[in-house]
Parts: sequence; structure tokens; C-alpha cells
Amino acid sequence: MFSSWCVYECSKFIPYEASSCYRKTMVSISLGRRLVACLLNVSEARRKDLVDMVAMAAVYNSEAGCRREETTVLNIFNDHDYNRSVITIVASIESIREAVLCACEKACQLFDMSTHSGVHPCLGAVDLIPIYPLGEDVGVQHCAKEAQAVAQGLTERVQGTSVFLFGWADSPLQRGLAQRRKEMGWFKKTPDLSCIRPDVGPLPQKTFGLTGVGASPYVMNCNVTIDTQDVKIGQSIASAIRESTAGGLPGVQVLALPHEGAVEIACNVESIQGSPPCQLTATTPWPSFSVGGQPYFHVPASLITARVAELAGGHGVGTRGTALVGFTPQECRGLAELALSQGIAEFWKEQRKTRM
Repeated sequence: MFSSWCVYECSKFIPYEASSCYRKTMVSISLGRRLVACLLNVSEARRKDLVDMVAMAAVYNSEAGCRREETTVLNIFNDHDYNRSVITIVASIESIREAVLCACEKACQLFDMSTHSGVHPCLGAVDLIPIYPLGEDVGVQHCAKEAQAVAQGLTERVQGTSVFLFGWADSPLQRGLAQRRKEMGWFKKTPDLSCIRPDVGPLPQKTFGLTGVGASPYVMNCNVTIDTQDVKIGQSIASAIRESTAGGLPGVQVLALPHEGAVEIACNVESIQGSPPCQLTATTPWPSFSVGGQPYFHVPASLITARVAELAGGHGVGTRGTALVGFTPQECRGLAELALSQGIAEFWKEQRKTRM
């Protein structure tokens, strides 16, 4: 509703203020159907000003001196111990490629993997470029095509960069991110770059390392901190909730990492095609959405937190709190529609929250 005004049939007069608001709403809804997200992971967090420069490169065209159309950065989370930042870029499917490539170019100019230190596993200065569909008009093939184009574009624009593909972009095998990371040695403390064979680009160099580029249904990240410094307890909890374990949570990939004097149970929460298991949804609703007309769901953060708390309690350990990495798919789209309808490119400055 527009205050006391009503929107009549097309032939009727609509006051300017209401008409302008109505047009913005219609544009927002139309654009929302074409939105995609990229949760860009870069291997730097201790120099926040440099990470902000990467985000600015995503939303501003430096050559033209103007804001990039249909593009916003919703959030930046910097983790000092991990020395890793996640930049949530949202754009239309037509705009995402250039936004992401410009951000990656800037990151490669600013960050050097040969001098990087941090407790979180990583292989690249730009470590991960995942592209997720948010709108109804964006399908699997759209995201796969854009991810492949980003992989090719990065290796062409920044000579010496190397890429491995995952998810829908990894045609025809469509191997998941966890599998591809394992194949590349991402989980090793000291990976041997000379043994890695990338999908795109030359053998990895120490300066840039190796970047993962892919597309998939939205992946939410949920990190629960347990009040202990005993990583073995964390590893036991991680093993219990991991998808591959009997009784584990669907779509949940987990690491236990030392973090700020405690242990963090760091979860990648992948979206699963189909309907959530009935035996697990009796008390807590599971978020669901669709991609290309197919239903998907993901485990709610509240359930992960509860399960970790239960398992930690069995060791006589409490929890300190939970942090979401970015947003849920629904939050991501809703905030992007709001930001873009109001022309806010640097939305992360409007919404400084403790989210990764």
C-alpha cells in the first residue's frame, strides 16, 4: 500500500511518489528473479582496508568512474585468526562475471600467498569463487556458464593464476567442492603446488596459488565455537555431525579449527535437492527454495548449534556462540533486492554485523 493512495487500473492516474515507489518495487521484483550470489573467499583479513578495496572493485567500474549496474556487496566478514575474508557479492546474472573478475584482479594485485599465514586451510590468494543462483529465472546452466567464464577470464587477465573447477562448472563429472579440495591437497598443512594439475591455467605459482571456481545451489556457512582449546574434542564433534557419518546432518561438511583461544566447528552447509527428512523436521522447520523448478533445502543453523551443544556437553564443554558466514539464501536475496532498489552498492557499510 502507498499510504492513503491506491494504485488503480493502468488507465488511472497514479501520484508521482506512489508511482515512483511502485516502479522501484516492480524493478526490484523483476531483478530479483535474475540474481546470483558469489561468496568470494580471499586469503587476507588482517589488512581490512585492502579487503575493502577488493569489494569496491566489484561494485565500481574504475575505468568509467561509475557504479557497476545491478551489483552490490552485502557483507564482508574478516577473520583475523583464519586470515580469511568472505565478500558477499550479489548481481544480476548478466553482471556477476565482470563484478567478480574485477574483484579478483584487485585481490591478486594486493595479496601474496607466499607470505600468507593463518590457521584456516587455503591454496589461493583468491581461494574460492562459488556462484549460487538466487532468482527463479537463473538455472543450473546459467551458473555453470558464468563460473567457467570466470575461471577462463581470471587466468587470462591475471597471468600466472590457476583454477580448479567444482560443482555444476565441473563438466561432465560435477564433483563437489569437498572432493575437489581433497584431490588438490587443500586440506594439507603444507600442500605441494608442484603436484597439482589445475583445470584451467598453468601449474600453480606461489604468489597466486590455486583458486577454486564453481557453481552449485546456495551453500550457507555456520560456525559454532566450543569453549575448549582441545582440538581433538572439536574433531570428534565434527566427525559426528558430518554428512558422511551415520546419523550426521545432510549436506554438512565440517572442520574443527583452533580459533580465538577456543575451537570452532566450521560447517559448510550445502543445499540438498528434494525434501528434508521427516524424522529431523518434526520440531524445527528446514529452509527450502527452488532452482530451475527443482526443490532444495538446507539444514537450519539452529539445528547445527543444538547438535554441537549436545555433543560438546557430552565432553563437559559449553558453547560460546554461532556465526553465520554471509546469509541464508532467503536473507541474501531479500537484502540484495533492498540494496539494489535503493541503489546501494556498498551495502556492507550499512549493515555491519558479526557475520562471516
